[in-house]
Amino acid sequence: MIRTELREHVFKMVFQLEFNSPEDMPEHLKLYFDNLENAADKDKEYISKKYEAAARKAAEIDAMINKSSETWKTKRMSKVDLAILRLAVYEMKWDEDVPTGVAINEAVELAKKFSGEGSPAFVNGVLARLAE
Repeated sequence: MIRTELREHVFKMVFQLEFNSPEDMPEHLKLYFDNLENAADKDKEYISKKYEAAARKAAEIDAMINKSSETWKTKRMSKVDLAILRLAVYEMKWDEDVPTGVAINEAVELAKKFSGEGSPAFVNGVLARLAE
């Protein structure tokens, strides 16, 4: 899989954080992988490691998002936008393999694909403030 596809799978797992307890997530990850066709073991490992790293940092990431988002706090945000932002902030701040510009661009593309009409601009704005 290419990185964009892998990132989409990580996003889907990060999205599930809002609806499942942390204790249940290993089982959800296993079920997700059981239904993921054409994924090599290295792809599953990449998805798993990045998801787990972002999940561990979720509270810290949320605090950063709340600080940079002028009008919407994480409690009021669309859960899709929140998952996109969590993944992008993780990549921007802790993933040395992903340049900040790439993390922002990929987040905007995820928002175009999975979220509402105004979401790409919202996601871009929050991430641009965090990148400063």
